[in-house]
Amino acid sequence: MKLTPIVSFLLLTLLPVQAAAKEIVLDAKLHHLRAGAEREWSDFPLQAEGPSLTLRFQAERNAGEWTLRLRQQDVRQTWKVMLNGKELIRLPNDENDAVLFLPIPAERLVTGENMLAIEQIGKTPDDIRIGVIALDDRPVAEALSEASVEIDVAEAGQPVPCRLTIVNADGALMSVGAKSGGHLAVRPGVIYTSTGTARFGLPAGTYSIYAGRGFAYSLDSVRIQVKPGDTLRKSLSIRRVVLTPGYVSSDTHVHTLTHSGHGDSTIEERMVTLAGEGIELPIATDHNKQIDYQELAVKLGVRKYFTPIVGNEVTTPVGHFNVFPAPADGPVPDFKLKDWRAISANIQKTTNAGIIILNHPRDLHSGFRPFGPERFVAVSGERLDGFELPANAMEVVNSGAHQTDFMRTFHDWFGLLNRGVLLTPVGASDSHDVCRYIVGQGRTYVRARAVSSSPLPRRGVGSSASEIDTADAVDNLRQGRVMVSCGLLAEITVNGKYGPGDLVPSSGEVKVAVRVLGPDWAKADKIELFANGRKIRDAKIVSDGGKAGVKWQGEWRLPRFRHDVHLVAIASGPAVTELYWPISKPYQQTSPKVDRRNIGATGAVWIDADGDGQRTSAFTYAERLLKTHGAQKLVAALAGYDDAVAVQAASLLNARGIALDMEAARKAGEHVERGFQAFAEGWRDSEIARAKLK
Repeated sequence: MKLTPIVSFLLLTLLPVQAAAKEIVLDAKLHHLRAGAEREWSDFPLQAEGPSLTLRFQAERNAGEWTLRLRQQDVRQTWKVMLNGKELIRLPNDENDAVLFLPIPAERLVTGENMLAIEQIGKTPDDIRIGVIALDDRPVAEALSEASVEIDVAEAGQPVPCRLTIVNADGALMSVGAKSGGHLAVRPGVIYTSTGTARFGLPAGTYSIYAGRGFAYSLDSVRIQVKPGDTLRKSLSIRRVVLTPGYVSSDTHVHTLTHSGHGDSTIEERMVTLAGEGIELPIATDHNKQIDYQELAVKLGVRKYFTPIVGNEVTTPVGHFNVFPAPADGPVPDFKLKDWRAISANIQKTTNAGIIILNHPRDLHSGFRPFGPERFVAVSGERLDGFELPANAMEVVNSGAHQTDFMRTFHDWFGLLNRGVLLTPVGASDSHDVCRYIVGQGRTYVRARAVSSSPLPRRGVGSSASEIDTADAVDNLRQGRVMVSCGLLAEITVNGKYGPGDLVPSSGEVKVAVRVLGPDWAKADKIELFANGRKIRDAKIVSDGGKAGVKWQGEWRLPRFRHDVHLVAIASGPAVTELYWPISKPYQQTSPKVDRRNIGATGAVWIDADGDGQRTSAFTYAERLLKTHGAQKLVAALAGYDDAVAVQAASLLNARGIALDMEAARKAGEHVERGFQAFAEGWRDSEIARAKLK
């Protein structure tokens, strides 16, 4: 029925008209706050504006939910938002730059003057920026849904799990009108989708939207501008650009809020994020629990993208250890034990795990730092507390707990290898979160095959990721057939055929071929080659030119080694800081200086220079020399060996109460003098640390 103009006018005047949103800007600036006098980071000013922010403003009583909008940066400690003297909410612990939309429950505002305060709980130094604060008289869901956006992401024309990052015109993560559930995991400015499709609301404005799938994939992006009432659909395309045939991507350190009790990622969200970051072999390592992802992964339709393994982060007072495989319905190791021998025996008794990883060895937990100088002389791999390491692997990269000096844990590993403690290097994320610390950002590429025994394919969504031979992968991990990645990947081939975990037969000249790989959005500027922990070759990567795939490749020809050594290549570059995959600042920093790096490292390749078919450590050589020549002639006998053997010899002499003869070391050769000096400095650091404990 056609309406006459008069009837149309009457209907329009009788229909309810939605009132325009009212916004009250409380503060248009960002403010630098800090509780305590000590500066946390050098990229903040020496002096903060103050320890808290207080705003007084006029408003009216809110009969229904209103919205508080604010922008935060670098929030690591606990900060609370107070409204009229009562706690309204706590800011999320997240260093990323984000715009938050927070609910103000009905009747929390009063007519007249109101007071908003933001202050830290506790006094741990925490430099933050907070501000650009406004009130909106609509509920959060309405404020975030002025426009509707749908994004589809594909690889080779097929939908692909991925991460979407939504950034506003000011470069901050923008909260969106969507909730986690089903195929989505949602946080401010970040949406993981297991189907490649996401529909969400946005306030009117201009945004950049990025689609990616972790380290091995390209990025695609689109810039949009939306007005109230708009409906917009965009399609993006990504592809795998870092090829790792014969290797699978593993994160050996994965948590959930559901079972670990902290962080923010539910187990359902974790399934989506694993698929979205391209992790093919995830290890479930909730604290002191053995959780099986299998059933839930099938239910949520993501099992085809990965093969999960049941593990456990055995969280003891004397260190944290990831163990796997472990039976989901089996006994849990005793996590109250305080002796490494007892812990090792108990783990084997309860789980018979093939892999035991020492986690974040430089971090302090429960007053215990596994590789603290009071317990450990890093340069010689020597323990001072009598503990015997109950592990066959260690984290050299933990992207949720970076070190101030990213090489610190690598040097620890080198010292242990030289001591004769054979450990596989591991990269992991330690992620408890959806996006604060990205799952799989630190990862380990493990040599593996599909259940069918055929090599895993180079590419293809899902491919054989659901059919990984876990026994084969665990065995290869134990043997050191790995590469460690956090933004880069380094490959090493010795004499044309040997790689990480291999023992290279005795030969003449040693040919070492190295490649550095990464996506076009991650940069590399340096590659270094280490023999027994000492840098022997390096090259600058002047410009990778935004290359995707192989960023650098080269070959070094090394003269014949006179004794066994382990070779390791490490690539690095300026860290990814863009919000589509930001690498975090150090966790327990030792300096306010900020120097984040992309990292890629190989496992160790051993050169069997003495031809005995064994991996002979520097410590073993030093022991033999001491037995053959005695303490008096030991130093001179070191002339035919390297720095690492000299370090171990110095350690043996020191253990016998024999003072180091630095003049004799100098006469034996520069490498002997360097080794003795390095041990002397390491021993002095340990003495100072032990003295502080008394």
